[in-house]
Amino acid sequence: MRIGLVTGEFPPDQGGVGDFTLKLGEALAHLGHDVHVLTDIHGSQSAIPLPLTTHRSIPSWSWGCWSQILAVARKLRLEVLNLQYQAAAYGMHPAINFVPRRQGRPPVVATFHDLKVPYLFPKAGPLRWQVVRLLARRADGVIATNEEDFLRLERDLSQRLSLIPIGSNISPAPPPGYEREAERARWGVGPDDLLLGYFGFLNESKGGEDLVQALALLVEQGLAAQLLMIGGRVGSSDPTNRTYAERVERLIASLGLQARVHWTGYTDPEAVSAGLLATDVCVLPYRDGVSFRRGTLHACLAHGRAIVTTRPALPLPEVRDGENMLLVPPRDAGALAEAVRRVYRDPALRARLEAGARALSADFSWDRIARQTAAFLGNIARKNPDWHSIAGYIG
Repeated sequence: MRIGLVTGEFPPDQGGVGDFTLKLGEALAHLGHDVHVLTDIHGSQSAIPLPLTTHRSIPSWSWGCWSQILAVARKLRLEVLNLQYQAAAYGMHPAINFVPRRQGRPPVVATFHDLKVPYLFPKAGPLRWQVVRLLARRADGVIATNEEDFLRLERDLSQRLSLIPIGSNISPAPPPGYEREAERARWGVGPDDLLLGYFGFLNESKGGEDLVQALALLVEQGLAAQLLMIGGRVGSSDPTNRTYAERVERLIASLGLQARVHWTGYTDPEAVSAGLLATDVCVLPYRDGVSFRRGTLHACLAHGRAIVTTRPALPLPEVRDGENMLLVPPRDAGALAEAVRRVYRDPALRARLEAGARALSADFSWDRIARQTAAFLGNIARKNPDWHSIAGYIG
């Protein structure tokens, strides 16, 4: 199948949607599909050797972007377009939501990485959600990446909706010769110190302030606790991240924790993997509850880390408190600190959480995700056979 992956960001851009598109594209290509990434003109096409082709052809994601997308699709004779949707990846502009009517275009499947609404104009209010619904209604098929979004979309979409999760963008593959104690010493962390790990960009929903306050409580209790902030601070797409990151940095300074908080900065996957493996506990205090839409969660699972996170907004059968994660209420730094202290003081609990994380991660392999995605894309393409003759396909 000739598949076009449309994305508002792609490496070397910093962002989870771009990383997901890369991993999915590679996995689809390994299954034998002819995969093309359609993205904007920024960045370098030759930055990464890939088993797929990158087309940096879209001048911007404002009005007119769909005419550019369809021009590339016709030239490449793509059988289906898979739009990776997250409003921030398209600069919060709503144009990408206005999928053209079905006549004269390939089938479009929209993958919703979240349901955050785009910007329209001041006080647009409920109209912004209607623009998100418009994308779901106009697309020939829709993929939700998590149970919460699936349930919200289900009533409108009937048989055109599928639930396919994301996986880890970071494989457990540290640099050659990696030694855990040496990696910890690099950040001034001793063998018996408690090293908390946080992975991902800082934004309001991820609870960075709660994490810093929990660290302060642990230090007050006399623990030799430190925090490794792994990866870039703000990413390339969402400008609100920068404001929130500055808020977190001010809190760190006000609590006198600068010497205990270490920042790797945006770095390569091997260095991210090294940092994750060096931690004792990964702390992910999502304010909207733990969700499988979070690539940061999947990375910690794949690395077999003991994870302390927040209770999900909706029941998730795969999440087993005390078995593969330790759960606390959102926005509760005290409970967060107590849970981390429990894991640190109880080696058997930590070992159980680590084993549970590795076992759960196996359910989110990229081969499985790619096979599910290809099956759904193929089914949608078969339901729209007229496009082949319009595009001048042979066979």
